[in-house]
Amino acid sequence: MKKIRRQMLAGMGSLLAAPVVISPAQAQGQPIKVGLGIAQTGPLGGGGKAALLGLQMWVDDVNARGGMLGRKVQLIAYDDQSNPATTPGIYTKLLDVDKVDLLVAPYGTNPTAPIMPMVKQRGLLLMGNFSFDVNATIKHDMWFNNAPWGGGAEAWGGTFLEAGRVLGGKTIAFMAADAEFAQNLAGGARSIAKTMGLQTVYDQNYPPNTVDFSSMVRAVRNARPDIVFIASYPSESAAMVRSINEIGVGNSVKLIGGGMVGLQFAPVMVPLGSMLNGFVNFHTYVPEKSLNFPGVSDFLKRYQVRATQEKVDPLGFYLPPYNYSIGQVLEQAITATKSLDHKTLAAYIRGNELKTIVGNYRYDALGEWATPRLPMVQFQNIADKDVEQFRQPGKQVVIAPASLKTGDLIPFDKARK
Repeated sequence: MKKIRRQMLAGMGSLLAAPVVISPAQAQGQPIKVGLGIAQTGPLGGGGKAALLGLQMWVDDVNARGGMLGRKVQLIAYDDQSNPATTPGIYTKLLDVDKVDLLVAPYGTNPTAPIMPMVKQRGLLLMGNFSFDVNATIKHDMWFNNAPWGGGAEAWGGTFLEAGRVLGGKTIAFMAADAEFAQNLAGGARSIAKTMGLQTVYDQNYPPNTVDFSSMVRAVRNARPDIVFIASYPSESAAMVRSINEIGVGNSVKLIGGGMVGLQFAPVMVPLGSMLNGFVNFHTYVPEKSLNFPGVSDFLKRYQVRATQEKVDPLGFYLPPYNYSIGQVLEQAITATKSLDHKTLAAYIRGNELKTIVGNYRYDALGEWATPRLPMVQFQNIADKDVEQFRQPGKQVVIAPASLKTGDLIPFDKARK
């Protein structure tokens, strides 16, 4: 994968400066430039590297087919360092210095939120990249988030909490990072829990990148909840699992997990190994029959060969197929409209079913999947130090929603034995 890394230039123009317009005659022979800032370092770096490889594979594939509109495609990417403060400057440079034709958002909610006012002000199409509800307030009509959860927390919290209620759960504890993604998610889950009549017995936010959760885990244990909902980012998720394994949450807990980013990545899952058993968490793809959409297995085989060479996540289940499908959506829109005009492309994407390796879907008015399809999976019978087990069915069993279910939920304490 060819990574293009350049230092951000000092003295950039205003965020609201208009991009330079290139005439069709000038564009002949020039590549179609696709730009993004995406984490290559920092807490989101592991996922970001894998995501970037998935998008680069689409670029390689489309160029092997001759490109689009008679032009090759060029990917221009900068490391946002997992830092939301860097993204407005990066996207200003992409537009005003690199003069990219198309934009893909950073990976994650926190780095994406700061650029939403800019893209709306400029009237730009932005393909979202696993954000959560960043357009709920902005309401930009040219935003399309390529993530299977749709708008609001129902696809996350609803299926998770309903699973807990089926197990007889009546009380709940919340632990969430004090950051936009986690707070959006936990806030939605709190509302759903209240509607379900679940009693909250513990609710605590914590600073991002916290590494010691021992006091919080002890407090949860003392509160004796039936359900524990966690909204966290990768380093926090790993630390949380280790603390729960070391201290325990007590026999009352029947269901735990929900919104833990990181428990989808091989570099996080493999070191944790058997400590993952019993956790229930959202995912986007696992090797279960209900998620074997046409083309995804072939993509993952090719990805995993490249991943070994690039030294990135060797599984690539979470982000890479969806980043590849971002390219597929853009390619379908450009091919159908024979245009790079952002309004024209947005109208096509909004008005048509998109066909990708992660399935076919449509967008709603806020640019989220109109029909959410977010699997909740349970880690079952996980062994230590074995990456190969995660390539097999039956280790990350889909327990919800019903349309994707491949196995039964086991109460947390029993799944640990």
